[in-house]
Amino acid sequence: MGNTYISIQAVFAVQSRGNFITSEWRDNLHRYIAGIIQKEATSLAVGGWKDHVHIFMGLPPVLSISEMLKLVKANSSKWINTQKFTRGKFQWQEGYSAFSYSKSQRDAVINYIMKQEEHHRMKTFKEEYLDMLKNFEVDYNEKYLFEFYE
Repeated sequence: MGNTYISIQAVFAVQSRGNFITSEWRDNLHRYIAGIIQKEATSLAVGGWKDHVHIFMGLPPVLSISEMLKLVKANSSKWINTQKFTRGKFQWQEGYSAFSYSKSQRDAVINYIMKQEEHHRMKTFKEEYLDMLKNFEVDYNEKYLFEFYE
């Protein structure tokens, strides 16, 4: 099983407007999340904007996506709260979305994630997310989508 990985992009969102990720600590958060991933998998890119995070990772088949994201979300929210980056208690919204990619798509996904600030000058997180669901032909129920903050 050595060197066997699944390339996964995961997306998750902040809980409440009071928990926006500001430019003052956004890069540190992304580095912290990359460090969490590196302990169990391979971090390929971490990026995002004020209300969400994208991670792209090489995940070993012995670790489930849900286990990895539970580690990432729990440890990163604890770190944010310890650092007191937000006024109240920081939390991620329940759930996530995960999308798999072939090796030939790797550079494009990394580039997309690393240019989130530029990307969100033209498109909201809600528009971006709904486009992702459409592009991957995911049938979804609106009541189970993230809560979006425009």
